[in-house]
Amino acid sequence: MILQSFKCNLFNDVAEGEVSGRSLWQEAMLRLRRNKAAMIASAILALLIIAALFLPAFLPYGYEDPDWNAFRAPPSIESGHYFGTDQNGRDLLARTLYGTRVSLLVALVATFVSIVIGVSYGAIAGYMGGRIDQAMMRFVDIMYALPYILFVILLMVIFGRNVYLLFAAIGMLEWLTMARIVRGQTLAIKNREFIEAARASGRSSAAIIFRHIVPNLVGPVVIYAALTVPEIVATESFLSYLGFGVQEPLTSLGTLIAEGSDAMEVLPWLLWFPAAFLVLLLMSLLFIGDGLRDAFDPKDR
Repeated sequence: MILQSFKCNLFNDVAEGEVSGRSLWQEAMLRLRRNKAAMIASAILALLIIAALFLPAFLPYGYEDPDWNAFRAPPSIESGHYFGTDQNGRDLLARTLYGTRVSLLVALVATFVSIVIGVSYGAIAGYMGGRIDQAMMRFVDIMYALPYILFVILLMVIFGRNVYLLFAAIGMLEWLTMARIVRGQTLAIKNREFIEAARASGRSSAAIIFRHIVPNLVGPVVIYAALTVPEIVATESFLSYLGFGVQEPLTSLGTLIAEGSDAMEVLPWLLWFPAAFLVLLLMSLLFIGDGLRDAFDPKDR
């Protein structure tokens, strides 16, 4: 009776179209939508991005425009300076929104650079194997041994301080972990049937790597990218705080926090608001990354 009931229910489900195969992405997105923390974090991140991109157009002051009548003004609704102004009369809300935009841009570009290098490097090392794999991974080990922040600072000192070099410098060092992850995944699938079939059909090594192996590594790459963005935001903020990151006339959250910490005793709002934006940005990115990790690999919770 139980078996018959199960068969009837299954038949009804099929008849009503309720049973259907789901892809990896569909299953992952379904699990992600059930993660309340990740959804709240996504909403906060969306609000921050929308505010950083569009709200400055509706503000009466640009991030570089001084208000000659409001030097060091505290936060006030009446004056129109909702976050106050700095020592030069510049609106802190406009500068914080612009700094959020720059910090996110640095993080996204550097993450893209790290993914391109790391995925290519790790997939090639894992697929080729043997001495090539050993030599490539020994280079990764050597790079790991270098002080990360010191290496970025040296690059900035030698080649000059500009935002484009900052993109490259951070991205070219963040690829190491991605390379190890992709290599391990490549070793696990390179002898699977579909790879053997591609070899038998005469496909080149490059075609097998980038057309058959890399597309099957989307899950780990997405998880790594989601967790790398907040790390790069924090790194950029730290470098800017030290004076080696984003330079004038541009600004970032790290630069604003550095300026605010110098004037914390007399102008505390210069530190409060950029720090609050940075904390919200980092926490939302971390919760989203954690949610994606659970969504793509629910066994690893």
